[in-house]
Amino acid sequence: MRPFILAVALLCLTACHATFFAGLNATQSGEGVVAHPGLVYDPSHHLVLDVYAPPNAHHAPVVVYFFGGDWQEGKRQWNRWMGEALAKNGIVAVIPDYRLWPAVGMAGFLTDAANVVRWVHDQVGEFGGSPGDMFLMGHSSGGHVAAMLATDKQWLEKVGMQPRDLAGWIGIAGTYDFLPIDDDADYVGMFGNTPAEQAASQPVNFVDGDEPPALLLQGEKDTEVYPSEAVSMAARYEAAGEPAELRLYPDVGHEGLLLTFGPMKHRAPALADTLEFIRRHPGH
Repeated sequence: MRPFILAVALLCLTACHATFFAGLNATQSGEGVVAHPGLVYDPSHHLVLDVYAPPNAHHAPVVVYFFGGDWQEGKRQWNRWMGEALAKNGIVAVIPDYRLWPAVGMAGFLTDAANVVRWVHDQVGEFGGSPGDMFLMGHSSGGHVAAMLATDKQWLEKVGMQPRDLAGWIGIAGTYDFLPIDDDADYVGMFGNTPAEQAASQPVNFVDGDEPPALLLQGEKDTEVYPSEAVSMAARYEAAGEPAELRLYPDVGHEGLLLTFGPMKHRAPALADTLEFIRRHPGH
């Protein structure tokens, strides 16, 4: 019975998340945004992405947004609202699907993410974006994906790029320093069961002073991804001679921080802080 109960619980969790994001999509109008949905970036794995652009965009900054979901669930379509919110503020937003656990472990979803970045670099000019002004952004586990590409050089090197090709990255309650994993079977499957393998899953372990600028957004009331992870990442950046910008928002939780990019902007200036960070770090 236990596997059945677990399957039902996961189904309910996914359904709840789908409803949550459907509500967010309903709050965001697509008026004034040019959408390009369902563009294939990896035919071999049938992976696609959506592009949201301001009308008549020309050399606009670009944000590639990786959704969260504990590396196990989520769909690009659930995050249309984020793409539209960014596009309404002059940004070409790209929201990809990528493979998740249990179909793949960390190497799989980071390989997909690197392929997205390569595709965007090569193609985003067609949508009015500037490939040299590209930022990665992600919420929760999506923040981990963005952080890994920005700090561990091996992933972008596989597609002929490097972290310094990015103008910057933005973590929204991202996971950067979450050891020990203990005996959680899913996390061991994703990140390995030896100390060396697990250490290689932590973005903080790769900060060496050759990273793009970082903006770390974190709610102080977050009980899913603790603020200590953002504080740890900021400290590693500072120790390497490249201070990250850390924004801690009081009375804001994990999902609440995400909502401040949409219908709850009054709770924290996360969207405004993101736009200002992008403005102050133009690409090349």
